[in-house]
Amino acid sequence: MRKAQAKKLPLAPDARFNDKLVTRFVNNLMWQGKKSTSITIFYDAVDKVSKITGDNGYEVWRKALQNVTPAVEVRSRRIGGATFQIPTEVRADRKISLSMKWLIRYSRERNGKTMADKLANEIIAASKGEGAAFKKKEDTHRMAEANKAFSHFKI
Repeated sequence: MRKAQAKKLPLAPDARFNDKLVTRFVNNLMWQGKKSTSITIFYDAVDKVSKITGDNGYEVWRKALQNVTPAVEVRSRRIGGATFQIPTEVRADRKISLSMKWLIRYSRERNGKTMADKLANEIIAASKGEGAAFKKKEDTHRMAEANKAFSHFKI
């Protein structure tokens, strides 16, 4: 175990929107260290979102991220020989991380020609409260609600 917690490296804001959240999203989207490719995919997706919806693509992306962000999750805890799913609140940093990962994961699983198309479609769906990433959040909340009886076992 560490003596001290590892320091978080500060993120540089992206060039277009001057937002650290975009940089974090692009880093999650990146495969094999190809950051320029993931930046291109993200910006193309935002442009496609703005073209399809007629709204600001960046704002739609922010709304989608907010819609997918979970408030509670279940964690497994072994008590006495039985394993219980205990609902816990999600830390602020983990909320953002989960929402980004879900948005990217389910956009990769979508049908579409390019990754930018898939991501744009998932962003639009999530901003409307639809799509697989939004469903994942709803399922997580539903599972936490179902296991509310075990919340007194909090970690």
